[in-house]
Amino acid sequence: MPRPNPYLATRVLTASPEQLRLMLYDGALRFCDQARRALENKQYEDSFNALVRAQKIVLELSSSLQHNQMPELCGKLASLYTYVYRKLVDANTLHDLDAIDEAIKHLRYDRETWVLLMQELQQIKAPHRDDAPQTGFSSAA
Repeated sequence: MPRPNPYLATRVLTASPEQLRLMLYDGALRFCDQARRALENKQYEDSFNALVRAQKIVLELSSSLQHNQMPELCGKLASLYTYVYRKLVDANTLHDLDAIDEAIKHLRYDRETWVLLMQELQQIKAPHRDDAPQTGFSSAA
């Protein structure tokens, strides 16, 4: 069993929900890339393990959707995550590089979209911080 990484644990515990979602995308892409390299080298056990980890992350992305907030968008994202998950399963069972590539393509696009959304949210929040009265205390929000 791998040893816990204290740096990663601290990063996760101090991250905002937006940053946590970005970390999930990064992890899924990292494991997909590892699986792809392993599959190219016919290291089937390594590709299996990496793809299972990527599948678990995609399941987490899907299960963390808040359907009560934006049901239509969440429904579309849930369908996309189901599709990506299926591609990862196909890649694992069929040793299909094209299936991994398809999953990676969608995950990268979603990650880029998420980064743009985070930047926009940061710009929206930034003016509000400047307007806040100076109290000598840092804002927790």
